[in-house]
Amino acid sequence: MNPIVTVQDAVTAFADFMEPTAAELDAIDREMPAIEADIDLLDAQIIALDRTPTELDTRRIRRARSVALAMRLALANQVAPLVPGVGA
Repeated sequence: MNPIVTVQDAVTAFADFMEPTAAELDAIDREMPAIEADIDLLDAQIIALDRTPTELDTRRIRRARSVALAMRLALANQVAPLVPGVGA
């Protein structure tokens, strides 16, 4: 049996109370350097998919992986502010 979604459910699915809080947006801002480093790593890997990887591709991937790991390490070493209801 498939449930029927009413118009009211579709309208309230995107209500204001569903928006991220200021604390969640701050957490995203703190993680942004690591997210961008992961994107750079994916870009380097995608470039190497289309052809046989050259020495330059290998160095680019290795450098991007190193930067991504360094950003994740820096993020993990930061002291996160206490947010009620997050973590334990």
